[in-house]
Amino acid sequence: MYKAQMKFQKIICLATLAASFIVFLYSLGIMTDIYDCFYATMMDPEDPTLTWVPGSIIFYDMQPFNYSLTRIGIGLILISLTLFVTNTNKRRRYYIGNIITITLNIIAGIAAAVYSLPKVQAFKIQFLTTIDFEALKTFAELFNSAYSESTFWFDAAYFVFGLLLAVDALLLINAVWKFSLMKSEQKLIQKGKEA
Repeated sequence: MYKAQMKFQKIICLATLAASFIVFLYSLGIMTDIYDCFYATMMDPEDPTLTWVPGSIIFYDMQPFNYSLTRIGIGLILISLTLFVTNTNKRRRYYIGNIITITLNIIAGIAAAVYSLPKVQAFKIQFLTTIDFEALKTFAELFNSAYSESTFWFDAAYFVFGLLLAVDALLLINAVWKFSLMKSEQKLIQKGKEA
């Protein structure tokens, strides 16, 4: 049973790092279509209200969130690396450091999802309701620039943060499994001492 759990904890620690990296990559990609479609429509970067396409101010509105999301991605990567610093990926027994780092990873993942998902969906609503897509299409045809009505990057947040939360749940399951095995091992040791 210990071998299966040890293999699982290695996989889940790597999955935690991978999920954190995916959040970081998502932060780099979320502005791709927004930038391609709307940056060129701004007549004066100093005054975002001057635009060829009504609603394109979303490009500026999303900047602070995108900056925060990138920092969150970097933070998640650094926090997930603590699993390897404390040898959570290969330790036979967990100690206080392992408990702290597992808890920290779970809390950080939940906090990232709770902070980010509502904001991404609010920007999706802003994108769908305030952009004049006819004006954007006309601008794109005139100036041979990008045109997209796709909400792919907004919708991808469900996958990205769903994956992060799923990995956090597996990290918690791994810890419960580990402590269950440690408790069983301790009982066997006690029985051996009593005999």
